[in-house]
Amino acid sequence: MEGRAAALGAGTVLNALATGTGAAFGIDVETRATVELDPAADGVDGEIAEDAAADTALIERCVALATERWGDGEGGRVRTASDVPLAAGLKSSSAAANATVLATCDALGLAVGDDPDDPAVDVTRLEACRLGVRAAREAGVTVTGAFDDATASMLGGVTVTDNDADELRSREAVDWDVLVWTPPERAYSADADVARCQAVAPMADLVADLALDGRYGEAMTVNGLAFAAALGFDADPAVEAMPHATAVSLSGTGPSVVAVADPADPETDLDAVADAWGDRPGTLRRTTTRNDGAAVE
Repeated sequence: MEGRAAALGAGTVLNALATGTGAAFGIDVETRATVELDPAADGVDGEIAEDAAADTALIERCVALATERWGDGEGGRVRTASDVPLAAGLKSSSAAANATVLATCDALGLAVGDDPDDPAVDVTRLEACRLGVRAAREAGVTVTGAFDDATASMLGGVTVTDNDADELRSREAVDWDVLVWTPPERAYSADADVARCQAVAPMADLVADLALDGRYGEAMTVNGLAFAAALGFDADPAVEAMPHATAVSLSGTGPSVVAVADPADPETDLDAVADAWGDRPGTLRRTTTRNDGAAVE
């Protein structure tokens, strides 16, 4: 009983910490999970390839919840390997949860799809996504439940969600070039100052209106300035990128900053952004958006 799956990292359009409404978009970095189920195993053992000392409670809880719901409570092992840096604001927890739940479904021999009315589909990706969000809450790795991040990782494209109700409000495909700057420090979502974020709720409401109107670039940039201030991050990288990017934002609770360029916009130049960010400590990554989302391998 072995299964494999991969899920996307994501960038932020709207941080949900202020109001419970969030928005994110899938990017072409992946977390891959391998799950081996054993009916005789007592519990689940997890391993994260990039960091042997990392907390594996989330991925272990994902396997346990998935086998409780769709299997017979099997235990076993789960291992994740990722291109998504941990605690960098690029939705590593959501990607790990999604990949693990889908890999568990694969190990159980379940067919995953999107149409709940299709008799050939045993588990929809949204069902799997919600179960991963539940695991994240129970494991204590998220404040909001991160349904926005989880849906962007699972479905691809830009998603706008009500994180309090785990409701998908909209989803749209986008085709952007992406530049990510990740400084050396790490920031954990569960440690974010929620009260400071709630103080910028009027700006978050504006961002939500822009996102639901399809004005993702404006939404993303306003979000980045508001939440950089609320969370105590330097806004200079965003300001440096603005003349050359369609949008730029602090991603999640940081520390990564993500700039995007719509290829249809002749004014964009991510090479110029890379030059502006090049002397900053940390790493630069060039990638693209993705609209396909997570999948069994």
